[in-house]
Amino acid sequence: MTRWLVTGATGMLGRDVVAALRAAGEGARTTALGRDGLDITDAARVREAVAGHDVVVNTAAWTDVDGAEADEEAAAAVNGTGVRHLAAACARHGARLLHVSTDYVFPGAGTTPWAEDAAPAPENAYGRTKLAGERAVRELLPAHGYTVRTAWLYGAHGANFVATVLRLASEREVLEVVDDQTGQPTWTGALAPRLVALGRSAAAGSAPPGVYHGTASGSATWYELARHAFRRAGLDPARVRPVGSDRYPRPAPRPSWSVLGHEGWARAGMAPLAPWPTMLERAFAEGVFADRARDSGGLPRP
Repeated sequence: MTRWLVTGATGMLGRDVVAALRAAGEGARTTALGRDGLDITDAARVREAVAGHDVVVNTAAWTDVDGAEADEEAAAAVNGTGVRHLAAACARHGARLLHVSTDYVFPGAGTTPWAEDAAPAPENAYGRTKLAGERAVRELLPAHGYTVRTAWLYGAHGANFVATVLRLASEREVLEVVDDQTGQPTWTGALAPRLVALGRSAAAGSAPPGVYHGTASGSATWYELARHAFRRAGLDPARVRPVGSDRYPRPAPRPSWSVLGHEGWARAGMAPLAPWPTMLERAFAEGVFADRARDSGGLPRP
């Protein structure tokens, strides 16, 4: 019987991980802690929380990319040192750690998907702090550490790009959206069950430790994603217009190429995640954005 600990459990991905564990029949053996319940920068509290668990799924993170650029030390305390505390506690108590990381550990330019073993070279503070966390997992848990890089997350439980463009559709006739950044839009509702499956395989000793890429298959620009979201919400995609990144300068540089390869899943006997349009369709079909779409003047009310 596997005992689970989910950190960052009140966040967008964390809430879906907890839901996926319940759906898998693991709810009674799951401890779900948000930041109020566990600050991962507190080493003593982390050791106490990890004790008695077999698998730790870490979704706790500093996710403010521009904020990290302004205060890298504060971001590193969570994304680097906090993850080191978790890895050390897992090593002490014999637990497996599934740590969620980011595509931002890679440089911004590319033409082919980044492999799991490609050399990281982050170009912003957020990426550097997340890479520090990855290195802590690899160093302290060589046999029991799993890093799952993901990107461009959207879901039901927090601020995200899809929700934002649907909200803006009710406020603006035309939306200008960046068309020179390419990535993999990924639904937390699809990623969460994959993390549970990987955790089960890790606990059983059948999934090799190391890096996995937890993003949807295929690729899109933000502009393409916005048009798909508009179309699925019953809105006119012609209202979305493409612009360059220079139209919206940000403190932290964003990668123009953020596409990850998925060869690593074969090591665990799993297929890659679904293509991003399929994933987005499922999210809409399950009502993830129903209220936002109606508020934007899209889907009719029942």
